Formats: sequence, structure tokens, C-alpha cells
Amino acid sequence: MSGATLTVDLSAVAANTRLLASRAGGGLMAVVKADGFGHGAAAVARTSLANGASALGVTSVQEALDLRTAGVGAPLLSWLNPVDAAFDDALVADVELGVPGHAHLAAVAAAAARTRRRVRVHLHVDVGMARDGASVTEWGGLCAAARAAEREGHVRVVGVMGHLGWADRPRDPLNRQGRERFVEAVAAARGAGLRPRVRHLAATAATLTLPDTHFDLCRVGAGLVGIDPSGTTLLHPALTLAAPVVGVREVPAGTHVGYGRTYATPRRTRLALLPVGYADVIPRAASGSAWVQLRGRRRKVVGSVSMDCIVVDIGDDAVTPGEVATVFGPGADGEPTVADWARWAGTLEHEIVTGIGPRVGRRVVTAGDLAVSA
Repeated sequence: MSGATLTVDLSAVAANTRLLASRAGGGLMAVVKADGFGHGAAAVARTSLANGASALGVTSVQEALDLRTAGVGAPLLSWLNPVDAAFDDALVADVELGVPGHAHLAAVAAAAARTRRRVRVHLHVDVGMARDGASVTEWGGLCAAARAAEREGHVRVVGVMGHLGWADRPRDPLNRQGRERFVEAVAAARGAGLRPRVRHLAATAATLTLPDTHFDLCRVGAGLVGIDPSGTTLLHPALTLAAPVVGVREVPAGTHVGYGRTYATPRRTRLALLPVGYADVIPRAASGSAWVQLRGRRRKVVGSVSMDCIVVDIGDDAVTPGEVATVFGPGADGEPTVADWARWAGTLEHEIVTGIGPRVGRRVVTAGDLAVSA
């Protein structure tokens, strides 16, 4: 372990889930991919289910199987897999599967035949991102093939899904276009004889800003852990990262700090070393911009971020090894937030929270009920 400690506050996840469930209006799928956005998939899943979520979503089959191994038995969808994924294991574990094309449909139908189970699938349509999902030109053929697979008894189409790429900008006209494509895709599926009971298009940003995209179910992931890509709603960040001071030194003016001669002290000062670096979570791109909180004050990160450590300028303060700095937290006590680190690094909050390395110690707490205004 690096000496740094990440605290996950599940009361924040609970409060965020309650808000998102109230905004969704219908069903709420808690997306706990990427280890619950770095917060612990099983813990986020259980907390979300206890506070308004009705189903879970992940990308890979392995993520789904890990949740089942952890004892999470709620309805569970996996939607981003190679065509040779462990679909047999997914069916045995009662996992629903996203199907973006003919090859995947054939693969999951074959798995259903081998396991003698009827696979529940969500046909995935591309509504404009050119990423996952069947294109508009492929969609009609996929629906016809899925209906044929239903007649053979191997497949049951229970859902149609899509994803908006612009919901963080609610007024972007591409949101309207994406919704229209989704509605047309659902109509085409029904015209092919399919009867999907669940239509889902909205992720976190659309759940908060585009109510006409909610349909039967909203899929939320980042919002559960306090990230609002639309910037419209105050959610509760759930993470606090703290790191102890492991060394202090006094240096004269003109002392170069770290690699590359990128920084020299402008005056005589004291420097504190923290054992957390870019192998843990600290983005190197934040060098020169970031600060941490120590003894209730902002302390500038000086020099380049290293793999294992950062150095902070503590001025004349008599900080001693063992004192703890807050690298990021909810921000309620003036500490930097994940959003601050994302801004300093020129990236998304999502990248920060999902990039926390295995050397960082973790603890999970429930600090108490938090209120989030709807």
C-alpha cells in the first residue's frame, strides 16, 4: 500500500440514488461498471438497490459474474462484450445481455441452446454516436433475426436500449435527433413482432435534464457517485482521498523539485512529501496547478507529479511526518474536489475516480443521511 487512504461514503451514494430515482420517474438502473466508478461495485450496487434502483448494469460479463459471486441477485444487464464472451456463464448466472448486431445475436442464441436457457436480451441501437449498437441501416434486419430467434425458443427480447452522446448539453439539437431515432427503432422492433417491455435511452445527464428521454428506465452510473456531467444538479461526491506526510525538508530559494527542472522554489521554504502519485490516482497533467489541504490550508503541489509521490510547499509551518493531507474530498471543508483535479488535468471526473490504483487503501463508511434537493 502507498499509505494513502480512500474513504467511500455510502450515504452519499444513497442520497444521490434517491434523487435520481425521483427524477427518473420510472425504473432506475444503477450502472456499477468499472468497479462502481472506482467506488466498489458490490457496495454501490447494494446501496443503490436499497435506495430506489430496481436493476443493475455493467459492461462486461465478467463484471456481472463478479457481482453474482458477491451475492448480488438483482436483475442485471451486461451490454458490451466481444462476440466470444462467456455467454454460457452469463446465462447460468441469470444475466441479461445487450445485443448490438447479428454476430452477437447468434452467439447468445447458441449459448442459450447449449445451456438450455432462454436468454433475455436488450437490442442495442446506435442513435448517433457511431459507437456501440446496430446502425439504422442494420436495425430492421437485426429485429427480424431476433424475432426468428424468439420463435425458435432461444431468445426473448425484453428491451431496446440506446445512448445519447450529447445529454451533457441539454439544448444540443442532436439530443432531439437521437430521441427520434430511438422512437423509430422501437417502432420498427414492434413492427417486426417483438414486444420489448423496457425502453432505455437516458444516462445520468439525460435523467437530470431531458425528461422526455426517460421512457421506461433510466441508466445512471456517474450520478450515483456524485458526478453530474450536465453541471445542473448538486450531487454528493462520495470519495475522500487522504495521504500522510512521510518526510519534511527545509530548502533554500532556487531548489529544483522533482523531475525535469520544471519548478524551482522562489524563496526559502519547507517541503512535505506525500506518498501518492500517478500510479495511484494523481494525474501528471495536473502538475503546476494542483493543491492539497493540510492543517486546514491550501498547499501547492510543486514540481512534476511522480509515479509514487507528490511534493507540496508548506512555507514556514512546522508540519511533521504523520500529519495527514486531504488530496480530494466532497469540498464541504474547503478541500479540493475530484472536479478540481479533473479541471487541473484537463479531463473528466470519471477518469479520476476510475483511475484509482490498487496501492491505495480503502475503507467504506456510512456517515449518516444526506439530503439532496430534487
